[in-house]
Amino acid sequence: MRKNLVLLGMMGVGKTTLGKVFAHRYKLKFIDIDSKIEKENSMSINKIFKIKGEKFFRLKEEIIALNALDEKNSVIALGGGAFVNEKIREKVLSLAISIWLDMNISLLEVRLKKSKIRPLLKSNNIRDELEKIYENRKNFYNLANYKIDCDKLELKEILEKITKIYENK
Repeated sequence: MRKNLVLLGMMGVGKTTLGKVFAHRYKLKFIDIDSKIEKENSMSINKIFKIKGEKFFRLKEEIIALNALDEKNSVIALGGGAFVNEKIREKVLSLAISIWLDMNISLLEVRLKKSKIRPLLKSNNIRDELEKIYENRKNFYNLANYKIDCDKLELKEILEKITKIYENK
């Protein structure tokens, strides 16, 4: 039995999309931490942030992510900030194969410009907010087992890189 595969990185990089495709290809369970939080709370993450606050969200994220990491034969898409959490990060690094999907802020900005579902992107200056978030998280992301620079790659090429990493473990 192989270790679980954990995809991490900034919002909008494609963790969920890539995770679903990869899990389907390998007949693995796909777990999207943000989706599980939404389901458990019967509301969007945006609404959770507005009504219950970020602290509540981060606590739920920790519980759900730590439980997900106990699953077997899974691909797990972490929320953008989950890997900053020391408990989550330590468990990921000890039990899973972790891949940081990295992408240039300019490309993320294009992908997220019209998004109304990202609670951490509240102002009109998305680029500044993305840069701040990236600066706060990149040193944590860099602790992942592997890093894929997704800037100039198509989905298929990123999947090939993930597959090589996964198959060689």
